[in-house]
Amino acid sequence: MPLPISVSIVSCNEEGNLARCLRSVEGLAREIVVVDSGSKDGTVAVAESFGAKVTHQAWLGYRDQKNVALGLCEEEWVLALDCDEELSPELRANVEAFFEEGLDKRFDGASFNRKVWFMGRWILHGDWYPDTKLRLFRREKAKWAGSPEHDYIELEGNNRTWLRGDLHHFSFPSINRYVEKINGFADVFLQRQVDAGKSWSLATNVFRPWWRFFRAYVIRRGFMDGFPGLWIAVATAFSAFVRYSRKYEDEVNEVKSEK
Repeated sequence: MPLPISVSIVSCNEEGNLARCLRSVEGLAREIVVVDSGSKDGTVAVAESFGAKVTHQAWLGYRDQKNVALGLCEEEWVLALDCDEELSPELRANVEAFFEEGLDKRFDGASFNRKVWFMGRWILHGDWYPDTKLRLFRREKAKWAGSPEHDYIELEGNNRTWLRGDLHHFSFPSINRYVEKINGFADVFLQRQVDAGKSWSLATNVFRPWWRFFRAYVIRRGFMDGFPGLWIAVATAFSAFVRYSRKYEDEVNEVKSEK
């Protein structure tokens, strides 16, 4: 029998990912809620083919969009997923065991590790693993918090446990996809720095990328993932270098505009 769970998803043009996601939870939950922000492909049709309740909502940012979806859920528990994620068979079995063993009566949430597929392999080290996420939680005790682009579940009381099994993540189907996201995250990072009144620092601009590489590749053993591990460490460092450099550019442009 389906569990007292609402699967909560936000979507936009995710036809290529959504079927895989929903297939991994098929028959698991009593309800699937999809909040779509205007897909032009077959995303809505895919969602409806799995029996999802689809609602349109203009894009509000990840955090606020997910809170809209959360507000539409009716079951006691919520399993929040992104379209490019899926439950591994082991994780699904342990979600079922969570309820069968009565752990839903003892805890208000459950976390599990997220594992990324990149360059033809699962990434098992470095900054990308284990990427522990709280995604199964009691609806009335949780909300999405954080910044608009880096959201997380804030659980009242933080009474949680951890489940074995990985949440599979297919976030970067290609190198191009990763590179495309660098500028978008840099834009948001710059705005946060401006809002906080921070000034550019050469030391930070140089040290942070170096530290990100060293932490990912050496301390967190990214080297054990072969060339993909090296690429991720270098790309992460470069992304940090771009983000912090944007504040320098912003200050130079501000001086020029005042002349």
